[in-house]
Amino acid sequence: MSGNKFFKIAGGITIGVVILAAAGWLAFVPFAKEPAYTFVKAWGEKGSRPGQFSDPTGIAVAGGEVFVADSRNGRIQVFDLDGTFKRQFGKPGEKPGELGRPMNLTVRKDELYVPEYFNDRVQVFGLDGTPRRIIGEAGNGPGQFNAPGGVAVAATGDLFIPDFYNQRIQHLKADGTFIRQWGTTGEIGISAGEFNYPTDVALADDGTLYVADGYGDRVQAFTPDGSFSRKWGGPFAMNIFGPFNGWFAVATSVAAAPDGNIFVADFYNDRVQKFASDGTFLVDFGETGNGPGQFGHAMAVAVAGDGSVFVADFLNNRIQKWRHLSGE
Repeated sequence: MSGNKFFKIAGGITIGVVILAAAGWLAFVPFAKEPAYTFVKAWGEKGSRPGQFSDPTGIAVAGGEVFVADSRNGRIQVFDLDGTFKRQFGKPGEKPGELGRPMNLTVRKDELYVPEYFNDRVQVFGLDGTPRRIIGEAGNGPGQFNAPGGVAVAATGDLFIPDFYNQRIQHLKADGTFIRQWGTTGEIGISAGEFNYPTDVALADDGTLYVADGYGDRVQAFTPDGSFSRKWGGPFAMNIFGPFNGWFAVATSVAAAPDGNIFVADFYNDRVQKFASDGTFLVDFGETGNGPGQFGHAMAVAVAGDGSVFVADFLNNRIQKWRHLSGE
Protein backbone atom coordinates (compact mmCIF):
# COMPACT_ATOMS: atom_id res chain seq x y z
CA MET A 1 0.00 0.00 0.00
CA SER A 2 1.38 3.41 -0.95
CA GLY A 3 2.00 5.98 1.73
CA ASN A 4 -0.50 8.42 0.23
CA LYS A 5 -3.23 5.79 0.14
CA PHE A 6 -2.51 4.78 3.76
CA PHE A 7 -2.79 8.36 4.95
CA LYS A 8 -6.02 8.84 3.01
CA ILE A 9 -7.53 5.78 4.67
CA ALA A 10 -6.24 6.78 8.11
CA GLY A 11 -7.51 10.29 7.58
CA GLY A 12 -10.92 8.97 6.58
CA ILE A 13 -11.09 6.77 9.67
CA THR A 14 -10.09 9.70 11.88
CA ILE A 15 -12.76 11.92 10.36
CA GLY A 16 -15.32 9.15 10.83
CA VAL A 17 -14.39 8.74 14.47
CA VAL A 18 -14.63 12.51 15.04
CA ILE A 19 -18.05 12.62 13.38
CA LEU A 20 -19.29 9.70 15.48
CA ALA A 21 -17.90 11.29 18.63
CA ALA A 22 -19.56 14.60 17.77
CA ALA A 23 -22.86 12.86 17.05
CA GLY A 24 -22.62 10.99 20.36
CA TRP A 25 -21.88 14.21 22.20
CA LEU A 26 -24.87 15.96 20.64
CA ALA A 27 -27.08 12.96 21.41
CA PHE A 28 -26.09 12.62 25.05
CA VAL A 29 -25.03 16.14 26.09
CA PRO A 30 -27.82 18.60 25.26
CA PHE A 31 -27.47 22.37 25.16
CA ALA A 32 -29.33 24.67 27.55
CA LYS A 33 -32.70 25.80 26.19
CA GLU A 34 -33.53 28.50 28.75
CA PRO A 35 -31.92 31.62 30.19
CA ALA A 36 -29.79 31.14 33.27
CA TYR A 37 -30.86 31.40 36.89
CA THR A 38 -29.34 34.02 39.14
CA PHE A 39 -28.32 33.77 42.78
CA VAL A 40 -30.48 35.92 45.07
CA LYS A 41 -29.26 35.29 48.61
CA ALA A 42 -28.13 32.72 51.15
CA TRP A 43 -28.60 32.30 54.88
CA GLY A 44 -27.21 30.02 57.55
CA GLU A 45 -23.91 28.73 58.88
CA LYS A 46 -22.65 25.79 60.90
CA GLY A 47 -24.14 25.64 64.39
CA SER A 48 -27.13 24.79 66.55
CA ARG A 49 -28.66 28.19 67.23
CA PRO A 50 -31.80 29.36 65.39
CA GLY A 51 -30.89 30.09 61.78
CA GLN A 52 -27.82 27.86 61.90
CA PHE A 53 -27.60 24.34 60.47
CA SER A 54 -25.77 21.07 60.85
CA ASP A 55 -26.14 19.26 57.51
CA PRO A 56 -29.44 20.53 56.03
CA THR A 57 -30.98 17.62 54.12
CA GLY A 58 -34.50 18.64 53.09
CA ILE A 59 -36.54 21.67 52.13
CA ALA A 60 -40.17 22.51 51.33
CA VAL A 61 -41.96 25.77 50.53
CA ALA A 62 -45.61 26.48 51.33
CA GLY A 63 -47.73 29.43 52.39
CA GLY A 64 -44.88 31.90 52.16
CA GLU A 65 -42.68 29.82 54.44
CA VAL A 66 -39.54 27.72 53.92
CA PHE A 67 -39.28 24.51 55.98
CA VAL A 68 -35.76 23.10 56.39
CA ALA A 69 -34.74 19.66 57.69
CA ASP A 70 -31.76 20.44 59.94
CA SER A 71 -30.67 16.83 60.14
CA ARG A 72 -27.93 16.54 62.75
CA ASN A 73 -29.67 19.05 64.99
CA GLY A 74 -32.77 16.83 64.78
CA ARG A 75 -35.18 19.66 64.08
CA ILE A 76 -37.22 21.52 61.51
CA GLN A 77 -36.56 25.24 61.11
CA VAL A 78 -39.06 27.58 59.45
CA PHE A 79 -38.20 30.84 57.68
CA ASP A 80 -39.98 33.41 55.56
CA LEU A 81 -39.10 33.59 51.86
CA ASP A 82 -36.28 36.05 52.59
CA GLY A 83 -34.61 33.82 55.17
CA THR A 84 -35.87 35.44 58.37
CA PHE A 85 -36.15 32.83 61.13
CA LYS A 86 -39.71 32.26 62.39
CA ARG A 87 -39.81 29.10 64.53
CA GLN A 88 -38.43 25.62 65.03
CA PHE A 89 -39.59 22.27 66.37
CA GLY A 90 -38.21 18.83 67.08
CA LYS A 91 -35.08 17.56 68.79
CA PRO A 92 -32.89 14.46 68.31
CA GLY A 93 -34.54 11.26 69.50
CA GLU A 94 -37.00 8.47 68.78
CA LYS A 95 -40.13 9.57 70.64
CA PRO A 96 -43.09 11.23 68.90
CA GLY A 97 -42.09 14.76 67.98
CA GLU A 98 -38.41 13.86 68.07
CA LEU A 99 -36.41 13.35 64.90
CA GLY A 100 -33.68 11.03 63.67
CA ARG A 101 -32.05 12.64 60.63
CA PRO A 102 -35.05 14.23 58.88
CA MET A 103 -34.74 14.12 55.09
CA ASN A 104 -36.63 15.52 52.07
CA LEU A 105 -39.74 17.37 53.26
CA THR A 106 -43.22 17.70 51.79
CA VAL A 107 -46.10 20.00 52.73
CA ARG A 108 -49.62 18.93 51.85
CA LYS A 109 -52.47 21.25 52.91
CA ASP A 110 -51.83 22.01 56.59
CA GLU A 111 -49.40 19.18 57.29
CA LEU A 112 -45.64 18.64 57.03
CA TYR A 113 -44.42 15.14 56.18
CA VAL A 114 -40.98 14.30 57.58
CA PRO A 115 -39.22 11.04 56.59
CA GLU A 116 -36.66 9.98 59.18
CA TYR A 117 -33.58 8.21 57.87
CA PHE A 118 -32.47 6.91 61.29
CA ASN A 119 -35.89 6.18 62.79
CA ASP A 120 -37.27 4.36 59.72
CA ARG A 121 -40.60 6.15 59.75
CA VAL A 122 -42.49 9.17 58.47
CA GLN A 123 -43.76 11.69 61.00
CA VAL A 124 -46.57 14.08 60.20
CA PHE A 125 -46.71 17.47 61.91
CA GLY A 126 -49.03 20.43 61.82
CA LEU A 127 -47.31 23.41 60.27
CA ASP A 128 -46.96 24.86 63.76
CA GLY A 129 -44.87 21.84 64.76
CA THR A 130 -47.55 19.87 66.59
CA PRO A 131 -46.93 16.09 66.16
CA ARG A 132 -49.96 14.41 64.61
CA ARG A 133 -49.13 10.82 63.63
CA ILE A 134 -46.41 8.35 62.72
CA ILE A 135 -46.41 6.14 59.62
CA GLY A 136 -44.31 2.99 59.34
CA GLU A 137 -41.59 1.28 61.33
CA ALA A 138 -38.23 -0.41 60.74
CA GLY A 139 -38.21 -3.47 58.50
CA ASN A 140 -38.48 -4.71 54.93
CA GLY A 141 -42.08 -5.84 54.92
CA PRO A 142 -45.06 -3.99 53.43
CA GLY A 143 -45.39 -0.56 55.03
CA GLN A 144 -42.02 -0.85 56.76
CA PHE A 145 -38.91 1.17 55.97
CA ASN A 146 -35.16 1.07 55.96
CA ALA A 147 -34.18 4.76 55.76
CA PRO A 148 -37.05 6.55 53.96
CA GLY A 149 -35.78 9.58 52.09
CA GLY A 150 -38.81 11.56 50.90
CA VAL A 151 -42.60 11.65 50.59
CA ALA A 152 -45.09 12.61 47.90
CA VAL A 153 -48.73 13.03 48.87
CA ALA A 154 -51.59 12.62 46.40
CA ALA A 155 -54.87 14.52 46.51
CA THR A 156 -56.45 11.36 47.93
CA GLY A 157 -53.96 11.36 50.80
CA ASP A 158 -52.09 8.36 49.39
CA LEU A 159 -48.37 8.36 50.10
CA PHE A 160 -45.42 7.54 47.85
CA ILE A 161 -42.20 6.93 49.78
CA PRO A 162 -38.68 6.06 48.57
CA ASP A 163 -37.36 3.27 50.80
CA PHE A 164 -33.60 3.81 50.43
CA TYR A 165 -31.94 0.58 51.59
CA ASN A 166 -34.93 -1.56 50.60
CA GLN A 167 -34.44 -0.40 46.99
CA ARG A 168 -38.09 0.35 46.35
CA ILE A 169 -40.82 2.96 46.23
CA GLN A 170 -43.85 2.18 48.38
CA HIS A 171 -47.39 3.34 47.68
CA LEU A 172 -49.42 3.51 50.89
CA LYS A 173 -52.82 4.74 51.96
CA ALA A 174 -52.93 7.81 54.17
CA ASP A 175 -52.99 5.62 57.28
CA GLY A 176 -49.92 3.65 56.15
CA THR A 177 -51.75 0.63 54.72
CA PHE A 178 -49.68 -0.93 51.95
CA ILE A 179 -51.04 -0.72 48.40
CA ARG A 180 -48.12 -1.68 46.13
CA GLN A 181 -44.47 -1.05 45.40
CA TRP A 182 -42.07 -0.44 42.53
CA GLY A 183 -38.74 -2.25 42.62
CA THR A 184 -37.76 -5.56 44.18
CA THR A 185 -37.15 -5.36 47.92
CA GLY A 186 -33.43 -5.36 48.69
CA GLU A 187 -32.31 -5.76 45.07
CA ILE A 188 -30.39 -3.08 43.17
CA GLY A 189 -31.22 -2.71 39.49
CA ILE A 190 -30.66 -0.34 36.58
CA SER A 191 -33.49 -1.41 34.29
CA ALA A 192 -36.75 0.51 34.08
CA GLY A 193 -38.68 0.28 37.34
CA GLU A 194 -35.64 -0.88 39.30
CA PHE A 195 -33.69 1.28 41.74
CA ASN A 196 -30.23 1.95 43.08
CA TYR A 197 -30.85 3.64 46.45
CA PRO A 198 -33.81 5.91 45.61
CA THR A 199 -33.75 9.18 47.54
CA ASP A 200 -36.84 11.29 46.79
CA VAL A 201 -40.14 11.49 44.92
CA ALA A 202 -42.41 14.22 43.57
CA LEU A 203 -45.95 14.19 42.19
CA ALA A 204 -46.85 16.50 39.32
CA ASP A 205 -50.33 17.95 38.96
CA ASP A 206 -51.14 15.43 36.22
CA GLY A 207 -50.42 12.55 38.62
CA THR A 208 -47.02 11.59 37.18
CA LEU A 209 -44.67 10.29 39.85
CA TYR A 210 -41.04 11.34 39.49
CA VAL A 211 -38.37 9.38 41.37
CA ALA A 212 -34.85 10.57 42.13
CA ASP A 213 -33.07 7.24 41.67
CA GLY A 214 -30.12 8.44 43.75
CA TYR A 215 -27.13 6.23 43.05
CA GLY A 216 -28.70 5.15 39.78
CA ASP A 217 -27.82 8.72 38.67
CA ARG A 218 -31.14 9.23 36.96
CA VAL A 219 -34.80 10.20 37.25
CA GLN A 220 -37.59 7.73 36.57
CA ALA A 221 -41.21 8.68 35.87
CA PHE A 222 -44.38 6.61 36.31
CA THR A 223 -47.92 7.24 35.11
CA PRO A 224 -50.86 7.66 37.52
CA ASP A 225 -51.77 3.98 37.04
CA GLY A 226 -48.26 2.96 38.12
CA SER A 227 -46.85 2.08 34.71
CA PHE A 228 -43.27 3.01 33.86
CA SER A 229 -43.21 6.06 31.61
CA ARG A 230 -39.65 7.30 31.01
CA LYS A 231 -36.20 7.80 32.51
CA TRP A 232 -33.32 10.17 31.96
CA GLY A 233 -29.78 10.88 33.14
CA GLY A 234 -26.65 9.99 31.18
CA PRO A 235 -26.56 7.66 28.17
CA PHE A 236 -29.76 5.60 28.15
CA ALA A 237 -30.23 6.40 31.88
CA MET A 238 -28.25 3.26 32.71
CA ASN A 239 -26.34 4.36 35.83
CA ILE A 240 -23.62 6.24 33.95
CA PHE A 241 -22.65 9.31 35.95
CA GLY A 242 -20.89 12.47 34.83
CA PRO A 243 -20.77 16.29 34.99
CA PHE A 244 -22.41 16.98 31.64
CA ASN A 245 -25.78 18.59 30.94
CA GLY A 246 -28.54 16.13 31.77
CA TRP A 247 -26.22 13.72 33.58
CA PHE A 248 -26.05 13.23 37.36
CA ALA A 249 -23.59 12.31 40.06
CA VAL A 250 -26.14 11.11 42.64
CA ALA A 251 -29.61 12.64 42.38
CA THR A 252 -30.69 13.45 45.95
CA SER A 253 -33.90 15.43 45.52
CA VAL A 254 -36.60 16.05 42.92
CA ALA A 255 -39.26 18.77 42.84
CA ALA A 256 -42.17 19.34 40.47
CA ALA A 257 -42.70 23.05 39.87
CA PRO A 258 -46.18 24.58 39.48
CA ASP A 259 -45.55 24.98 35.73
CA GLY A 260 -44.78 21.26 35.36
CA ASN A 261 -41.01 21.52 35.04
CA ILE A 262 -38.80 19.23 37.14
CA PHE A 263 -35.85 20.32 39.30
CA VAL A 264 -33.22 17.84 40.49
CA ALA A 265 -30.50 18.31 43.10
CA ASP A 266 -27.30 16.91 41.54
CA PHE A 267 -25.30 16.24 44.70
CA TYR A 268 -21.68 15.61 43.71
CA ASN A 269 -21.90 17.90 40.69
CA ASP A 270 -22.74 20.77 43.07
CA ARG A 271 -25.64 22.06 41.02
CA VAL A 272 -29.37 21.94 40.36
CA GLN A 273 -30.68 20.87 36.96
CA LYS A 274 -34.02 21.82 35.45
CA PHE A 275 -35.93 19.65 32.97
CA ALA A 276 -39.20 19.71 31.08
CA SER A 277 -41.68 17.09 32.20
CA ASP A 278 -40.54 14.75 29.41
CA GLY A 279 -36.94 14.87 30.64
CA THR A 280 -35.67 17.45 28.16
CA PHE A 281 -32.74 19.32 29.72
CA LEU A 282 -33.48 23.04 30.08
CA VAL A 283 -30.78 24.67 32.22
CA ASP A 284 -28.61 24.17 35.29
CA PHE A 285 -27.15 26.44 37.95
CA GLY A 286 -24.48 26.31 40.62
CA GLU A 287 -20.85 25.24 40.83
CA THR A 288 -18.43 23.88 43.42
CA GLY A 289 -17.39 26.22 46.22
CA ASN A 290 -18.58 28.18 49.24
CA GLY A 291 -19.07 31.59 47.70
CA PRO A 292 -22.34 33.19 46.56
CA GLY A 293 -24.09 30.89 44.10
CA GLN A 294 -21.73 27.99 44.78
CA PHE A 295 -22.59 24.70 46.46
CA GLY A 296 -20.90 22.29 48.80
CA HIS A 297 -23.18 19.55 47.45
CA ALA A 298 -26.72 20.56 46.47
CA MET A 299 -28.76 18.25 48.69
CA ALA A 300 -32.41 19.26 48.33
CA VAL A 301 -34.51 21.55 46.14
CA ALA A 302 -37.95 23.17 46.39
CA VAL A 303 -39.81 25.60 44.15
CA ALA A 304 -42.08 28.40 45.41
CA GLY A 305 -45.25 29.50 43.68
CA ASP A 306 -43.51 32.56 42.25
CA GLY A 307 -40.84 30.41 40.62
CA SER A 308 -38.10 31.06 43.18
CA VAL A 309 -35.92 28.02 43.79
CA PHE A 310 -34.60 27.15 47.27
CA VAL A 311 -31.67 24.77 47.70
CA ALA A 312 -30.24 23.07 50.78
CA ASP A 313 -26.48 23.62 50.47
CA PHE A 314 -25.30 20.61 52.48
CA LEU A 315 -21.62 21.08 53.36
CA ASN A 316 -21.90 24.88 53.46
CA ASN A 317 -24.71 24.58 56.03
CA ARG A 318 -26.94 27.15 54.43
CA ILE A 319 -29.98 27.70 52.25
CA GLN A 320 -29.73 29.41 48.88
CA LYS A 321 -32.43 31.24 46.95
CA TRP A 322 -32.35 31.57 43.15
CA ARG A 323 -34.49 33.26 40.52
CA HIS A 324 -34.85 32.82 36.77
CA LEU A 325 -33.26 35.68 34.83
CA SER A 326 -36.44 36.01 32.77
CA GLY A 327 -38.36 36.69 35.98
CA GLU A 328 -40.74 33.83 35.22
